[in-house]
Amino acid sequence: MSNKPDVLLTRAVYPGTVETLEREFTLHKLWTAPDQDKMIADLAPTLRVIAGGYGCNATLLSKFPKLGLVANFGVGYDTIDVDYCAKHGIHATNSPDVLNDEVADTAMGLLLCTARKLVVGDRYVREGKWLKGAMPLTTNITGKTMGIVGLGRIGEAVASRAIAHKMNVVYHNRSKKDVPYKYYPSLVEMARDVDVLMVIIPGGAETAKLISREVLEALGPSGILINVARGTVVDEPAMVELLKSGKLGAAGLDVFEKEPEVPQGLIELTENVVLQPHVGSATHATRTAMGQLMIDNIKAFLAGQPLLTEVPETKGK
Repeated sequence: MSNKPDVLLTRAVYPGTVETLEREFTLHKLWTAPDQDKMIADLAPTLRVIAGGYGCNATLLSKFPKLGLVANFGVGYDTIDVDYCAKHGIHATNSPDVLNDEVADTAMGLLLCTARKLVVGDRYVREGKWLKGAMPLTTNITGKTMGIVGLGRIGEAVASRAIAHKMNVVYHNRSKKDVPYKYYPSLVEMARDVDVLMVIIPGGAETAKLISREVLEALGPSGILINVARGTVVDEPAMVELLKSGKLGAAGLDVFEKEPEVPQGLIELTENVVLQPHVGSATHATRTAMGQLMIDNIKAFLAGQPLLTEVPETKGK
């Protein structure tokens, strides 16, 4: 029997991270278990650490009376019931900062692909349409105004990139920040005034459908929506309807409400919608850094040392 601490991993993560977990700990892969209930029951009396973060609702967490840490692989932790954790003395960590640049690059890439129709242009060449005539003109982003919904770490990284593209930046946040960008207390008013609505907010109940039909209608027929946050923060059916009717100009989407299921209505919109399979942070370097931060938090917890990136909801609990 191994003397290494048990760690329950709830989902597949970066392969290099899994290899490190297997070296450092006795790793139990919940998603591959032939009998998940048996694995949970066997670990229940002694398990102290859950890694990965996926599916960590109160039902699962309550099965482990000695649980002390849920270490998330990713910056967003809406799949962890942090309220339950806080009430039961369980710490939760995530992996912020290490993925800021990758997600910001993806966000700007989606904007360029959507406004300049780079994906459409690729198809235009491949399908031989260029031989028959020039592709229709597209939309510039220089001089346009980007409204950022959620000016956190990633939001600020996007803002710096937008400024480099000679865009104007404004933002909507829960509170005003000490930044050189105009603040909008009203999301609808900001949507009405901008050309691009860039969504970079956490998921969860508080932000569900924050980008409502009213917000999307305010953005309007020439507006572009970019979402690299969570699919749940947008009223997806309303967005599809407005994109189809022309009441919303275009969208670049890396996330969806019921991933990996994507509404057929979005798949059919090939001219004004660009779709990505939730790859905002999906580079080898960033996934390696995310995994290492998760592992470092686990090691710190097991050694009785301060956690590196504990989420606010469980800190001090």
